[in-house]
Amino acid sequence: MIQRIDRLQVELPPPSDPDPDGAAAVQELMGGRFGEMSTLLNYTFQSFNFRGRQGARPFYDLVANIAAEEFGHIELVAATINTMLTGASDSADGDGSLGTGLAGVKGARNAQQFLAGGQGALPQDSNGRPWNGDYVFSSGDLVEDLTHNFFLETGARNNKLKVYEMTSHPAARALTGYLLCRGGVHQIAYARAIEKLTGADLTKMFPTPRIPTEKIPECQSHIERGGHKRLYRFSPDDYREVVAVFNGPHPETGEELEVADGPPEGALPNDLPPQTAVFAPDYAPAEIAEIAAKLRSSAGLPDQPTGRVVNEPGGLVDKVKDKLR
Repeated sequence: MIQRIDRLQVELPPPSDPDPDGAAAVQELMGGRFGEMSTLLNYTFQSFNFRGRQGARPFYDLVANIAAEEFGHIELVAATINTMLTGASDSADGDGSLGTGLAGVKGARNAQQFLAGGQGALPQDSNGRPWNGDYVFSSGDLVEDLTHNFFLETGARNNKLKVYEMTSHPAARALTGYLLCRGGVHQIAYARAIEKLTGADLTKMFPTPRIPTEKIPECQSHIERGGHKRLYRFSPDDYREVVAVFNGPHPETGEELEVADGPPEGALPNDLPPQTAVFAPDYAPAEIAEIAAKLRSSAGLPDQPTGRVVNEPGGLVDKVKDKLR
């Protein structure tokens, strides 16, 4: 089971200038062969299918625990894509009039993000091809699976660097800076597991491509906080044996690797505004908010939503509250 926490793993900037073509490129980090859906489901199925897990508990704990982090990476990529698409259509004001709100994006690289995705992320790659379950590798052989995982993280790093170079949008840069740091941790983890099993040191190939994480400006804040050497344990009680595998010196910096109990602190998400041209969440979102306010009141809940976001004051909820007074 995965415990879900209503935070993003890292802070993303609020919407700025929309970049639909850049958002299409970021889709590769979602649904590409080396994207976050692939890392999540590779490690998830390997953990599901793991036999003799008690006898090999440190290795099972490592794979299962990293799988949990990858769930949050999918959420982060989606939030980035949604941020980059915000404002790309000419949304109506919810007054009942219809116009040509999507005319300006009919030539977008991935029109499906508007036609099928509510102006948001889809389980696709940068060409709009759906993510494919054939990308999942789960052989049952521990050494083979761990070796595959190392190269999966290597391919993922390669793609993140290319997306980093392809778009300078603030949200895309914040995303790739964080994922390059965290993907490096997972590379080290799988390399260290293989070394302990076989004696082969794959860290001599790390990083690949040979661009040290420290050279990327958007990685700096995460390195300063130790995010390049820390594996988080995504459970209050389980996966404690990862410490038997994830230890020793960091292959780039020589610092001691560490396992942190619990997930990262994370950051509140931005409440992205409605995009009424694609009816997200509706052509008249204020009506939905008004219904929600009445339901909240009848349930004895506070007037203000209990969930937290970065940009709540003065938002749609406050406007509805003023209307109901």
